[in-house]
Amino acid sequence: MLSARSLFQEIVDSDEAFQLFCSIAASGEAQGGWENARIAALVPPSLGDLAPKITRHGADEDKHGRIFDGLLKKRGLSPVPVPPETDYTMLLERSGIGLAHEKLRRDEPLGEHDIVVYLSHSRVTEQRAADQMDMLVRHFGDHPEVGKAIRMISNDEDNHLAYCHEELLRLARAGHARTIRRTLRECALAEIAVYRDVSLAVMEHMGRVLKWPRAKSAVLAGGIRALYAYERAGGWRRMVTLSMPERLNALGGPAEAASVL
Repeated sequence: MLSARSLFQEIVDSDEAFQLFCSIAASGEAQGGWENARIAALVPPSLGDLAPKITRHGADEDKHGRIFDGLLKKRGLSPVPVPPETDYTMLLERSGIGLAHEKLRRDEPLGEHDIVVYLSHSRVTEQRAADQMDMLVRHFGDHPEVGKAIRMISNDEDNHLAYCHEELLRLARAGHARTIRRTLRECALAEIAVYRDVSLAVMEHMGRVLKWPRAKSAVLAGGIRALYAYERAGGWRRMVTLSMPERLNALGGPAEAASVL
């Protein structure tokens, strides 16, 4: 029977598939670390209190990249090039979601609108990350090789999501509510399409590595498309609601060390 648990177990059991999985994950986390570091450096003075939290967010992402690299190293494996069609962060940027890298490379302060866009984009993508890590914790939280890493990353993603909720609500009260609502909707509808395309690409690569029968690949592709249909029909709304989180000031301290390997 096909399940998220059985599929991830196949990936963990295969050096080549695990190598690709960790390489894709590490690359995305490193990119997120760079983006947050640049945004923290360019925060406008009016929102200067956000800079330490954005810095912490970036430090967490960098830590996650090191964790995935460490999992590879423990197996005696090296990172492999990430196929462009599986690069989630790059494809989101090409879709016009979030802040353009060209803007982040300039040494010009961002505006408040830019921070609203950044936090709205983060609220959507962190929902995806938190959901994925929650699923992995349920099935592999006690796994002797990857369990500790998964639990640490999952806790961080929950913190990131809480921070996005709290800060967006604060900005909404400050007069940005209409922009936040519009931007969240645009980000969510773009993200679900990118996630579908990346998922199909990753499954295609994994299918080749793991030599899946054509029927199995077809069933998995059908499941990915069905998820997109559900999200397009209304499932995307879970990514745009805002509520005050239980974890307040979730990024108010320094990042924890990646002492899991």
